[in-house]
Amino acid sequence: ESCKGIDGSVSKIRSILQSEHETTGLPYSRMVLAGFSQGGALSLFTGMQLEIGSEQKLAGVLLMSGYLPAAKQFKITPGLEDTPILHCHGESDPMVQFAMAKKSREHVTERGATEYEIKGYPGLVHSVSPEEIADVLAFLTRVLPPDESCRITLKDPSDMSVKELKAAIRKAGLGSKAVGLMEKSEFVKLLKDHREGGIGK
Repeated sequence: ESCKGIDGSVSKIRSILQSEHETTGLPYSRMVLAGFSQGGALSLFTGMQLEIGSEQKLAGVLLMSGYLPAAKQFKITPGLEDTPILHCHGESDPMVQFAMAKKSREHVTERGATEYEIKGYPGLVHSVSPEEIADVLAFLTRVLPPDESCRITLKDPSDMSVKELKAAIRKAGLGSKAVGLMEKSEFVKLLKDHREGGIGK
């Protein structure tokens, strides 16, 4: 089937992953693509088709109440076949029926995926449940075990340009708190306070 706009969405997700890798030094192997419904669909479609294969292999892909979009054009990039996939889905979902989840797993495994786990939740509609969240946490804990060698060191706000400060403030969701700030020192203080847990939480 054809999914209008999917190529643009995939390109945007790839550029976000690349930006995170380049700006923080975080390896792809410490990233998980995750989403609910269409977000899960894009996570599956994109995460298993990253361009450079094993260099860009993610720690995992997580979809909740999602599905495989554009199945006819889906091909797993060589080297990504054993990327862990967790597919959580309500068995009473009227919007994306549980049968779609099973069909998605079938298509993806037919194309070479070796670690695709599907978990159904009886009575759950197009939503999430505490049991599902516990399964998600267990999956994330498994695919992202503690690893001090991958600790991100953020640039000191005092060493940032005003442009970098504004971008970091937007990324942290602090845009409304920056309204009216004029001096670089004010932007530095806002970002430092946020990082130390004093603002925006």
